[in-house]
Amino acid sequence: MTIDWLAYLAAAASGYLLGSIPFGLVIVKMAGLGDIRAIGSGNIGATNVLRTGRKDLAAATLVLDAGKAGLAFFLWFLLSGRQAYSDPAITDTMLRVTTELATPSAFVLGLISGAFAFIGHCYPVWLKFQGGKGVATFIGLMLAAMWQVGLAFAATWLLVAAVFRMSSLAGLIGATLAPIYVWLFGYGPMAIITFGLLAVLMYWRHRSNIQRIASGKEPKIGDKKKAAAAAQPE
Repeated sequence: MTIDWLAYLAAAASGYLLGSIPFGLVIVKMAGLGDIRAIGSGNIGATNVLRTGRKDLAAATLVLDAGKAGLAFFLWFLLSGRQAYSDPAITDTMLRVTTELATPSAFVLGLISGAFAFIGHCYPVWLKFQGGKGVATFIGLMLAAMWQVGLAFAATWLLVAAVFRMSSLAGLIGATLAPIYVWLFGYGPMAIITFGLLAVLMYWRHRSNIQRIASGKEPKIGDKKKAAAAAQPE
């Protein structure tokens, strides 16, 4: 089996560079509020940008962080010039995986590019590989590549956040269920594997949150006292 490594490398590199753009850092600096890494948890994501007190900046960060994964996907899906999806006649799972590996469809290359945008957001080369935790970028890729899965993730996040009032827990449970949603909507093994691996990485990026959840110290949505305590640099 000859694998088209050049296509994978180009998709990964372009996605990583897009994902590495630290929108939270740029937006906060442009607003004259200093370095977001010196505020709250030091994270460059929308949740920490919200700690500046500017909801508009946090919303812009959320949209742009989600959008860079979506853009990475669409650039390859629409412009690669390849077959959009793998042959639907292939029903054997292993044969489908090997076929996709050898000659990836536009969909798979888009997934790879979007996945590396997620990695770039978490580990941006411009910031010494210290980036965000990836929830917005994760959902941005899902909405672009498979909108039904993205909506299912969003519904899960809203439900968990409403019940437990913890943003991090909502994101982690959504990430856990994402590969199952991908499977339920019939997007194939490569998509399941991709989102399964990204879910593992999201858990790694949230390891400090997981420790606080286990100890009962994770701040809850609307809990200003705990939020202030958790705003100390990690």
